Amino acid sequence: MSTRIGMSYYPPSKGFALMAVRIFPTSKFTVILTLLLVGWTHCLHGQTAADYPQTTYQALVQDAGTADSPEKQKQDEEIYELIKLLVDALDQIDRNYVKEVDRRELIDGAIQGMLGKLDRHSNYIPPSNVDSFKSRVENEFGGIGIRLRNDNGKPTIITPMLGSPAYKAGIRPGDVILSIDEQATEGKSPNDIVKALKGKIGSKVQLAIHTPSTNESSNVEVERSLIRVKSVLGAARNEDDSWNYFLDEKNKIGYLIVTNFGRHTTGEILEAVKDLKSQGVKGLIVDLRYNPGGLLSAAIQISDMFVKEGRIVSTEGRAAPKRIWDAKAAGTFDDFPMAILINQFSASASEILSACLQDHERAVIVGQRSYGKGSVQNLINLEDGKSVLKLTTAGYFRPSGKNIDKPSADGSDEWGVSPDDGFEVTFNEDQTRLLRDARRDYDIVLNGATHDPREGKEYLKLVDTQLLTAQNYLYTELSLPTIEIPEVEDNPGDESKEASQNEKTKDSKRPFKRPKKRQPTEQNNE
Repeated sequence: MSTRIGMSYYPPSKGFALMAVRIFPTSKFTVILTLLLVGWTHCLHGQTAADYPQTTYQALVQDAGTADSPEKQKQDEEIYELIKLLVDALDQIDRNYVKEVDRRELIDGAIQGMLGKLDRHSNYIPPSNVDSFKSRVENEFGGIGIRLRNDNGKPTIITPMLGSPAYKAGIRPGDVILSIDEQATEGKSPNDIVKALKGKIGSKVQLAIHTPSTNESSNVEVERSLIRVKSVLGAARNEDDSWNYFLDEKNKIGYLIVTNFGRHTTGEILEAVKDLKSQGVKGLIVDLRYNPGGLLSAAIQISDMFVKEGRIVSTEGRAAPKRIWDAKAAGTFDDFPMAILINQFSASASEILSACLQDHERAVIVGQRSYGKGSVQNLINLEDGKSVLKLTTAGYFRPSGKNIDKPSADGSDEWGVSPDDGFEVTFNEDQTRLLRDARRDYDIVLNGATHDPREGKEYLKLVDTQLLTAQNYLYTELSLPTIEIPEVEDNPGDESKEASQNEKTKDSKRPFKRPKKRQPTEQNNE
């Protein structure tokens, strides 16, 4: 069987290839993928890439209208030679490797290898990982709503999520899952256990639960539902396990921890701020420490909540046109002072928000210099969504026009987001570790448990001088008495670190002043 195209006849694979190129005549990427398809098909039929003549390739690109100049034709010929090399390699491996090979694994590995030559943020998500990847991006999945840890081989509940099926079923922190649908959990990997707990919304799962504090066991049937992981946390839990967003209720200081920028983060922050406003909030701290980023759209929307006008962020790439986002006055919360907490693990969307509010003098930035990730990744579906290409397509720039991306700084010190003058508070290794550990247990829901698993933990000793410094800034803005920030001892025997920390502590006790005025410079819109 042949496929007729114009006045020429091609084998089925070539006919399909030519049609694909004609559909997307200007896409060199399509030409490359087409040749991979054709060349690999020939390999499977006992031919090598050498049997597929260059004239056929030239006919394809000429028919598709892509070889229109000597320079472009030369580039196309170079692409052909590279594709030919790749197909030859695949053919040799498939024919001659000492063991049977999985062709899918070879292709996946080839794609991973290509992306490995790009930046660290570009990667390939194969079909086996797509569901978990999308769950992380969307912050939702079908399940029972628990967080687990492996405690000496026992799947132990860290916390049920508020309002989840597990919460409603009475599951509590510290409970151990003995079996799932009558299958013992002993010896199972954490990934296997998570997969067994997730499932179709509305389906039911049988759990055998052991409660060590009472030495009792019970069987529980839980119906799976849509689990939406909260990305905005408050200062403490209320008696009903909901979040209290006031750090200092008397002086009306609000506190929001944003763990990532997901699809629902904008709505969660809007809900929290409206709740605070209804109770007369006078100052707000937004904690972005350990926030790795997330969706660009969420960072833009949240920035727009607190900035009335002017540039929010701009992006530009080699093949991506320049895009600019400006703030709109409608719905802006600008009648209270703000402080943003960042550290060396605040990245991407965290840096967009903090840079925007810093450049517009809407908030003071407290803590440590951010990570320096100023690149934008697009999610490109492959195989109709069965696999995903996460590809860096652009970089972004703060309202002042300055660069954020550290790898793009070319040796200059202009990258990331730095704390405002007088508000740099550096944590040593112990403090950084304790804060990280505290964050892991921060959202625990007791759900009526008599024992709090956080009791006696080392991180309870942490004196969060970064948070205290942010509080003091707001107290000063509101003409309230400040609190004394205690000096924190550094690692014993490390004199250089101790001297550095003492200097930072002294610096953090300086009289609080507004950050030096920053006038955002407009970028050229061309």
